[in-house]
Amino acid sequence: MKKVFTAMLPFVLAASMLAGCGSKGSAETKAESEAETQVQTESAAESAVDDQAAADEVAALIDAIYVQKRTEDTDAQCAAARAAWDALTDAQKELVEGKFADPDYFGRDTGDASADDTLNADNIGENELLVVSFGTSFNESRAMDIGGIEKKLQESYPDWSVRRAFTAQIIINHVQARDNQKIDNMDQALQRAVDNHVKNLIIQPTHLMHGTEYDELKDAAAAYADQFEKIVIAEPLLGQVGSEVSETNDDKKAVAEAVTAAAVEKAGYGSLDEAAEDGTAFVLMGHGTSHAAKITYDQMQTQMQDLGYANVFIGTVEGEPEDTACEAVIEAVKDGGYKKVVLRPLMVVAGDHANNDMAGDEEDSWKSMFTASGHFDSVDCQIEGMGRIDAIEEIYVQHTQDVIDAEGIEAAASTGAAESLEDGVYKAKFTTDSSMFHVNETLDDIGVLTVKDGQMTIHVTLAGDGIVNLFPGTAEEAQAEGAELLSPTEDTVTYEDGTEETVNGYDIPVSVIGEEFDLALLGKKGKWYDHKVMVSDPVLDE
Repeated sequence: MKKVFTAMLPFVLAASMLAGCGSKGSAETKAESEAETQVQTESAAESAVDDQAAADEVAALIDAIYVQKRTEDTDAQCAAARAAWDALTDAQKELVEGKFADPDYFGRDTGDASADDTLNADNIGENELLVVSFGTSFNESRAMDIGGIEKKLQESYPDWSVRRAFTAQIIINHVQARDNQKIDNMDQALQRAVDNHVKNLIIQPTHLMHGTEYDELKDAAAAYADQFEKIVIAEPLLGQVGSEVSETNDDKKAVAEAVTAAAVEKAGYGSLDEAAEDGTAFVLMGHGTSHAAKITYDQMQTQMQDLGYANVFIGTVEGEPEDTACEAVIEAVKDGGYKKVVLRPLMVVAGDHANNDMAGDEEDSWKSMFTASGHFDSVDCQIEGMGRIDAIEEIYVQHTQDVIDAEGIEAAASTGAAESLEDGVYKAKFTTDSSMFHVNETLDDIGVLTVKDGQMTIHVTLAGDGIVNLFPGTAEEAQAEGAELLSPTEDTVTYEDGTEETVNGYDIPVSVIGEEFDLALLGKKGKWYDHKVMVSDPVLDE
C-alpha cells in the first residue's frame, strides 16, 4: 500500500497547487474547490488500490499453477487463472507481479499454439513410440523443434504410433492455462499407453544428456515396467557421458558438425573457415547442470577442438562446469582474437533460455554481457533450437532404431489393404495435410472404418459445412466429365460446453492403411483443392 500512496503524492500536490493558483474568490467557493480536489484524490487512490488488488489476484493464481506436481485441481486452476487474466484491463495486466507471475505469462506472443500437435490421442495400437521432452511454453519452438523430431520419427516408423510427454509440469500448466492445449506428463502418457493395451513401448527422450531429467524419466518408466511386454528407453541426443573430458563419441561428433553447420549457414558464411577469417566466433549456449553429466559440456568443447573448430565455444546458462560460465567464455573468445560473436543455443528447443538468458535485453543476458564487455564489434543471436535441424532429427531416429535392433522388437506391419483386416467396424485415425480440412475437434482425428467383402470405407465428421464435395483422387480428375463425387451427410456434434452443431460428414473409400492417398475437396466458392490424407491405426470397435 505504501507504493500506491507514494505514487499518488505528486497528483495530490499538483491538485493542491492548482487550487491555490486560481483567482481569489469567496471562502465558500475555495472550500468547495478543496473538497472536490480531496474527493478526486481519494477516488484516484482507491482506483489504484483496486487495480493492484485485481492484478495481485491474478498473480496468485499464476503462482498456484507454477508447480511441478499435477493435482486433481490443476485443470480448474488453469482455467481460473486464464479467466481472471482476461478480465483485467490492459493497465491492470501490466501490474501483475508475483513470485513467478509477470505480464508475459499470458501476454507474450510466442507463436500460434494451434500449429502444434499435442500427440495425446488414444487408439494407439500395440506399438508406441513415446517422445519425452522437458518441454517449452514457446509455441513456435515447440512446434518446430520438438514437433520436428516427433514428425521425423513418425515418418521413419509409420508402423508405430508416436505420442508425446513432457517432464516439466510447470510448462504443461502454462500451455494449458494460456492456450488451452493439454499435453501429457509422464504419468498421464504411460497410463494412456496402458489403457490402450500397448505391448511394446519405446521411450525416446529428446534430452541432451544423461542428466537429472533423464534420471527422472527412468524412474517414472520403472514404475510401469510390469505393464508392458517390453518397455525400453533410447539414448539421449549426446549418447553416453564417459568420465573424462577427452572422451567423445559419434553422437557428439554428429551434433557438433550439425549445429555448427546450421550456425555458419544462418550467419551467411560459406564455411567455418570463412567466418574465422572474418573474425567471427560462434558461442553455443547450453543449460548447464550440477549433475555429474556436466562433464558433457567440456567433452563437447573437446569435440569442437578435435574437429578443428577453433572459433566455436561452448557455454552454459548455469555456469556449470565453471569454464562454461559467460564471463569465462567471453575471455576465451577475446583471447582468440575474435571481434564478432554469434550466439546460438546448444539446446534442442529455443525456449525461455534462448529468448531471455541468451538474447534478452536484460543486463545479465549473454547478449548484453558480451556487448558490455567492450571487446566485440558485434554480437548477434540465432534463436533456433537444434530440434529443427534435419541431421539432429536423424540422430534420434538412429537411437530409436538402435533399441529396436537391440531388443529384437518387430512392429506389426502396416495394414495396406482390406484383405489384412477382418470384416468389421473399426475406429481409425484420419489425418490430412491441412489445418483447414480435418476431423471435428470433438472426435480427436478419429473416424469409423467399415471393412466388408474386401472393401474399406471410413466415415469422417468434419469441422463445419464448408466442404461441398469430396473426390477420391486429384482436383483435376474431380473436374473430368463423369467423375463421381462424394456427397455430404448431415452429422450432429456436441461440444464441451453442451452446444450442438450440424456439420458435414463423408463416407470415403479407402484403398490403403498407413499410407497417404489423394483426396480432392470442393469449397463453397466452387474451387477444387488437392489434398493428401491418411487412414491409420485401425482398432476393432468392440
